Amino acid sequence: MAEQSVKSLPKRDEIPVEDTWNLEDIFETDERWEEEFKQVKQLIPEIDQYQGRLGDSAETLYEAMQLQDEITMRLGKLYTYAHMRYDQDTTNSFYQGLNDRAANLATDTSSHLSYIVPEILSLKEDTILSFVKEHDGLKLYEHFLDEVNRSRPHVLSKKEEALLAGVGEVTNSASNTFGMLNNADMKFPTVKDDSGDEVEITHGRYIRFLESDQREVRENAFKAMYESYDKFKNTFASTLSGTVKKDNFYAKVRNYDSARHAALDHNNIPEKVYDNLVTTVNDNLHLLHRYVKLRKKALGLDELHMYDLYTPIVKDVKMEIPYEEAKDLVLKSLEPMGEEYVNIVREGYEKRWIDVQENAGKRSGAYSSGAFGTMPYILMNWQDNVNNLFTLTHEIGHSVHSYYTRESQAYPYANYSIFVAEVASTCNEALLNNYLLEHTEDRKNKLYLLNHLLEGFRGTVFRQTMFAEFEQLIHEKAAEGEALTPDLFTKMYYELNQKYFGDDIVIDEEIGLEWARIPHFYYNFYVYQYATGFSAAASLSKQLLDEGKPAVDRYLNFLKAGSSDYPIEVLKKAGVDMTSSKPIEEALTVFESVLGEMEQLLFEDE
Repeated sequence: MAEQSVKSLPKRDEIPVEDTWNLEDIFETDERWEEEFKQVKQLIPEIDQYQGRLGDSAETLYEAMQLQDEITMRLGKLYTYAHMRYDQDTTNSFYQGLNDRAANLATDTSSHLSYIVPEILSLKEDTILSFVKEHDGLKLYEHFLDEVNRSRPHVLSKKEEALLAGVGEVTNSASNTFGMLNNADMKFPTVKDDSGDEVEITHGRYIRFLESDQREVRENAFKAMYESYDKFKNTFASTLSGTVKKDNFYAKVRNYDSARHAALDHNNIPEKVYDNLVTTVNDNLHLLHRYVKLRKKALGLDELHMYDLYTPIVKDVKMEIPYEEAKDLVLKSLEPMGEEYVNIVREGYEKRWIDVQENAGKRSGAYSSGAFGTMPYILMNWQDNVNNLFTLTHEIGHSVHSYYTRESQAYPYANYSIFVAEVASTCNEALLNNYLLEHTEDRKNKLYLLNHLLEGFRGTVFRQTMFAEFEQLIHEKAAEGEALTPDLFTKMYYELNQKYFGDDIVIDEEIGLEWARIPHFYYNFYVYQYATGFSAAASLSKQLLDEGKPAVDRYLNFLKAGSSDYPIEVLKKAGVDMTSSKPIEEALTVFESVLGEMEQLLFEDE
């Protein structure tokens, strides 16, 4: 059946032009891309002439910085065009070739530019400051040079840095082994699906099994999944332990207090941001317990189990939303952002930022892309449902953020960190949810939307904070010299689930092994940013709706700021201070109010 549906997908050249992205705006033809590729390839070695000379004079340093910008800016456009041409039809061998060549050129570029930061750091800080003072052009790079200087206490001698760079492949082997075992070598058993057919469990299908209306399907998939991980728990404990030790090792040799300090310092994030998140969420776990209780009652279960957490509370909701209607809903929901913002979204529709329809060979999923000097682009694989509506506004949030940043900032600062990236996209989702709830009369549809929002909180604020807490605990245990055994991981993870989910759910012993299948534990203190980003967006969307213009002005300045300042400062100016617990508290207030509304609607007849 699946094969037939793939065959029936239209070919790329059968998609109407108005539903495709306008990549000709970057390069009119493939031949024009080829010319630019040759020119950039010739330009790259020119940066080598500055090696060993950056301290000669302010002018020399300025020329090197300018040439670095020109190379990377032009490379950005080459790569963007190539990867998106490839993504629109991955079976097209010509564009596969373009994509590979662009990636190779990027690697080559990195290699030629790699001396710049270490060489700047070999100069005295006073020398750099005097260069900036005497050369007007270098003032553009003041914040960049400040960032480089900030890393000074953690950069080692040239010889030591070369040694560390050389062992990268070895220290990453635990993470690579996890990836190979988890994605390639592990085979999962088959279970019966809703139709009674035997279907093999895969990572992609697992959540779909847990969303099943049939409890037996959910339970069987859950148990089969963790039986598989149980067989390899010693290997998974070894890979996770190896990664934790690697993080602790690098932090120690680079003179950081801890692995967490090292990871957060990259974006100049104070550690109290992490602590505030964990503490505030812990102080409000009664709200998650209340949601768990609601789920148990709504599903009519005597006992709620861990495998009952994903099945929809509201069944048989058919909210079909064609693309044209979705575009209109997004525009209306974004009106609180002001006319300027809405007009940019309109421009995106008219100028073909979005590649809408699924076609044979097209990359799955959705993303926002683009480069300095191009319009933002969005890849979709449109289906007429609520999830795609939310995905559309999410990606538009990223794209308008990129649009404002690139329009407002000079090239060195025309990007933004992961710490703020999800704020703009999630804020759009919050505004859409608010609009839909206000304009939905149907009780079932309203319940579906409320549950959609609650699930967003459960999966992003509560779950990712639990991950963050686990990550911190295992790094601390390793730093104290404790052996990271499968039993220790399982015990700690099980106890966290008990604490987070409360007494109205059976914490099945299998869930203790979930640590073994989470790839994010190999990303070195990354996951907390999902929870902080979601919380900041919830807080900002509330400000936009409550305050109007003053909040809108602050928010648009946030979108325009790029990386011209540290992410924590950029968010502060928008009205969210992530060094305090207030934004997390405000977000959880939203969760509580939605929870109350859902309880009332679900049980109004009682």
